[in-house]
Amino acid sequence: MTGEKKKSAMNQVVTREYTVNLHKRIHGIGFKRRAPRAIKELRKFAEKTMGTPDVRIDTRLNKHVWHKGVKNVPFRVRVRLARKRNEDEDSVHKLYTLVTVVEGVTSFKGLQTQNVDNE
Repeated sequence: MTGEKKKSAMNQVVTREYTVNLHKRIHGIGFKRRAPRAIKELRKFAEKTMGTPDVRIDTRLNKHVWHKGVKNVPFRVRVRLARKRNEDEDSVHKLYTLVTVVEGVTSFKGLQTQNVDNE
């Protein structure tokens, strides 16, 4: 490594869409722990990709993961990760990540990560 400094991408507000393969992340997990583990794995994925320790899961995403029960978690899920500024002044973290589900995806074939322009 040379002595060049990297700019922190943390300070920018950005929104991206990802396809998350939950099947490989909950492989080998017992039936009664599959949906809770899937939520934890989504949280871990968002924390790793967006670089914010504060991750908030939308209730519709939670319902989407749980809609087939505790043990029949969907193999893949298309999520929108939005890194946003924290409005709470006394918060430790300046940014948080909001994870929402992208509705209406019929096939995951050929889908790639996309930047979504903020409205």
